[in-house]
Amino acid sequence: MSGIDPRTRAFPGDLFAGRRYAVLGLGRNGAAAAHALAGMGAGVIAWDDREAARDALADAPTTVRLAPIDSLDGIDALVLSPGIPHRLPVPHPVAARALLEGIPVLSDAELLFEAVRATGSRARFAGITGTNGKSTTTALLAHLLAEAGIPVAAGGNLGPAALSLPLLPDRGVYVLEMSSYMLERLATLRFDAAALLNLAPDHLDRHGDLAAYGAVKLGIFDRQEEGDLAVLGLDDTWSAGQQEHLQDGPAVLVTISGEDGLPAPAPALPGAHNAQNARAAVAMARHLGVPEAAIAPALASFPGLAHRQRFVAAIDAIDFIDDSKATNADAAARALACYDRLVWIAGGVAKAGGIDELAPYFPRIAEALLIGRDAPMLAATLSAHGVRHRIVGTLDNAVPAALDAARTHAAPVVLLSPACASFDQFPDFEARGRQFASLVQGASTLATPGPETPGPAAGPGTPAIRMGSAA
Repeated sequence: MSGIDPRTRAFPGDLFAGRRYAVLGLGRNGAAAAHALAGMGAGVIAWDDREAARDALADAPTTVRLAPIDSLDGIDALVLSPGIPHRLPVPHPVAARALLEGIPVLSDAELLFEAVRATGSRARFAGITGTNGKSTTTALLAHLLAEAGIPVAAGGNLGPAALSLPLLPDRGVYVLEMSSYMLERLATLRFDAAALLNLAPDHLDRHGDLAAYGAVKLGIFDRQEEGDLAVLGLDDTWSAGQQEHLQDGPAVLVTISGEDGLPAPAPALPGAHNAQNARAAVAMARHLGVPEAAIAPALASFPGLAHRQRFVAAIDAIDFIDDSKATNADAAARALACYDRLVWIAGGVAKAGGIDELAPYFPRIAEALLIGRDAPMLAATLSAHGVRHRIVGTLDNAVPAALDAARTHAAPVVLLSPACASFDQFPDFEARGRQFASLVQGASTLATPGPETPGPAAGPGTPAIRMGSAA
């Protein structure tokens, strides 16, 4: 996700002079935090047990000391990478020590807010959370703002880390995708516009149960003031149940539903779930100063995000769709709802509940091809509902099998929407999606001649192939 406006400047080099931070975990967020805090004059001690992660700080300023965090004496705050727990299921020992000693445990988004305000900039902050749809809504809001000429920097949970974003002027807007892990580590950050899109069971190992997970998500509205905007999705039972609570808050409440459709045509946003995402982004854009006349053109020109129902190619009138970002059943349901008949590629590391909630969509599935660790569990569910399926193990096997199955069953769509995490076979969902696209493009070179597909005309005797830009 890109979203850094060129009309920006760097933070002053002495902004945090005299402060000391401990940074634990040197992934994307942690490494950016160590660099940024040192660049603002703070002393930093940083550590990651992984040697490769430590190597990423080889070019860090001399004020960054790479060493195990054995003591928190003199430390102003602990910056903890999102994946490291500070409460459930078991707090990391350094985080437990910080909590015991009363040292704040903060996310990089909190420190970005502190840094922006320390410069005197009144740039506004927009925050977007929810189990699904965060990245699309974040990218769309940034696009709406940029197309209206408003300085914008977007990032957070996906895309640029919060502390890698530049300093914006007063009229600028930071658009932050906020995970539950980031939200539970805020202290002063106030969002001028905040959205909770939806809630479905996810990350329950970190939050205990759905109620606790939801309470963390609701934290995006904490500290809002009169005149701020709160956007709430109504398309799931839990979120709809929060309407009365939020109506009593100081912010203006706007509720949204995908059932109302897109606010204007947007070719890159298929399905009711994306209609809800678009309505959230548009409501926030209006609040942040985007003129009404600019909204429809910006929606039409939005290119969408990779691995989120992205068209890859059409082979012999069969569309291959990459929805690798669907790492839970709720996300997969949103994709399955878009197609009347399809071949479904699913599997990986299943979340709590598996794919039971997808049963209403099973009649749409001509055949399911299952990959990854929990393929047998998914197969058991599909068997119980009489859905034709095969365990194929890997994407290498799934793509050619899917093409054959789509031809056999006259299914016009092959959908990769795994409903599972990817880490059994891939580093992340992006790698899974990239491999899918590569395999599809490879399969296209072997495609047999067929009828023309929409798009550029195929010559006589050539395969009917239409390529997308999602690879």
